[in-house]
Amino acid sequence: MRFKDENGNLFPQWEAKKVGEAYSFKSTNSLSRDHLVYQNGDVKNIHYGDIHTKFRTLFDITREVLPYINKNVSLEKVSEENFLKVSDMIFADASEDLKDVGKSIEITNLNNQRVLSGLHTILARPQSGIFSLGFGGYLFKSPQVRFQIQKESQGSKVLSISSGRLSNVKILIPKIAEQIKISNFLSSIDSKLDIESEIFQKLKEQKKFLLQQMFV
Repeated sequence: MRFKDENGNLFPQWEAKKVGEAYSFKSTNSLSRDHLVYQNGDVKNIHYGDIHTKFRTLFDITREVLPYINKNVSLEKVSEENFLKVSDMIFADASEDLKDVGKSIEITNLNNQRVLSGLHTILARPQSGIFSLGFGGYLFKSPQVRFQIQKESQGSKVLSISSGRLSNVKILIPKIAEQIKISNFLSSIDSKLDIESEIFQKLKEQKKFLLQQMFV
């Protein structure tokens, strides 16, 4: 499926690059759940388990529940460049399931909060001017890219992928104008799915309530 510009013409052919040519990799931490708290703190942290289980493809911090790093943990040696920025991609580098290895999210809103990428994650920062906000999140969900990531993974009981092997994955990059159309289209579908999911959950709760009232 291809999108057209305002004149009804197809956009130019997509440019082929390797991930390592479009992104640079930043350091992450290895803090376990024991070092994270939900009550209060100064710096929040993304744990790979939450990428697997609950975070949306396009990560908006105002819509997600994210733990803080315990204030007892010293962050003095953390470089400023390793704090997350909007448009960063975060990959879960380990999984017991092939279909989830390298699962990823794109950071689209941090609401001026300081956040680090944590245990078993890879932090990839796009080169300036290559991607529109939101496109990367969907790019790395595409079957073609997911297949390559799975092929690059290693291990038996636990599968993993390194930043070096992720760098070898080939991606196709459209012009920014087409990227915007693609991400807007897919985002609108995600929004509809969120609404349908909320309706479904409310119906389940209503059914449960009615069953409790009927059989007394």
